[in-house]
Amino acid sequence: MSGFDNPYGGSFGGQMNVSVDGNTNGATPPGGLIKDTTTAGFMADVIEESKQQPVLVDFWAPWCGPCKQLGPVIEKVVTEAAGKVKLVKMNIDDHPAVAGQMGIQSIPAVVAFAGGQPVDGFMGALPESQVREFIAKVAASAPSEQDRAAEIAAALEEADTLLAADNMQEALQLYGAIAQADPENARALAGIGRCLIAAGDLARAKALLEEIPDSVKDDDAIKALQTKIAQLEEARKLGDPNALEHQLSLDPDNHAARMNLAKIRSAEGARMEAAEHLLLIMKKDRTFEDDGARKQLVSFFEAWGAKDPATIAARRKLSTILFS
Repeated sequence: MSGFDNPYGGSFGGQMNVSVDGNTNGATPPGGLIKDTTTAGFMADVIEESKQQPVLVDFWAPWCGPCKQLGPVIEKVVTEAAGKVKLVKMNIDDHPAVAGQMGIQSIPAVVAFAGGQPVDGFMGALPESQVREFIAKVAASAPSEQDRAAEIAAALEEADTLLAADNMQEALQLYGAIAQADPENARALAGIGRCLIAAGDLARAKALLEEIPDSVKDDDAIKALQTKIAQLEEARKLGDPNALEHQLSLDPDNHAARMNLAKIRSAEGARMEAAEHLLLIMKKDRTFEDDGARKQLVSFFEAWGAKDPATIAARRKLSTILFS
């Protein structure tokens, strides 16, 4: 039987509610492609391991004649598959909880897991040819490393698009899902930080940086997040943006307040607003701080990048002011 239409569709795919009991039964040597497991070890040996490559679980018992027929056959075929699948054996006499949760009432029963989920299975002592076909099908249907990498890359692009469109909650959820699947994905971790910053939660963004794995701390995306946080902290020293806005409402020619507000808005990611403040200063007083508004705007261009939409739009307006 395959397809999980009935006996194997238990409580898997999310939380495992099993008790801790027993030890390995010693039927097969632990480690490598074939190992025994326990109720306590099932999550690590099967659920987590199947996220790397498919894992077959052979539910068996010492008194089961067909189990003794199937065991050597499936071990042989798994060994010949040379790492395309792994085999985990579970003695249901010693460890009945998992089989009970999955509704397995007859043994031998073999369940294939991939990506942390049960995906196929069969019951009974099949001949070697059918076992070989089953394992080949499971191995072929499992996503390759290239497939997983392409899926993650596409998800990252979607998350970046959501963030750029200010769909903060959706972007955060997607970055979080990617980071859960790939805990050392620097781009996803940096994306979570950017979402937190955009939501005004600088404290959590800083806390996230402290938890970044050492293996990705030197990644450009993480460094950019560190720079962003440093800029925001520096910008906060320039004053309260609401207070600066109020000062400008009372005195639009308070160029010092406008310059500080431009720096704050740039650090917050409101790039075009920051540019407009500096362009307004230039229109009114090119001599302010020795052409300081233009110099600051050029500095923004360098930080934002030449292809950034705000850089392109503001550079055009700057040219109009300079050459009109």
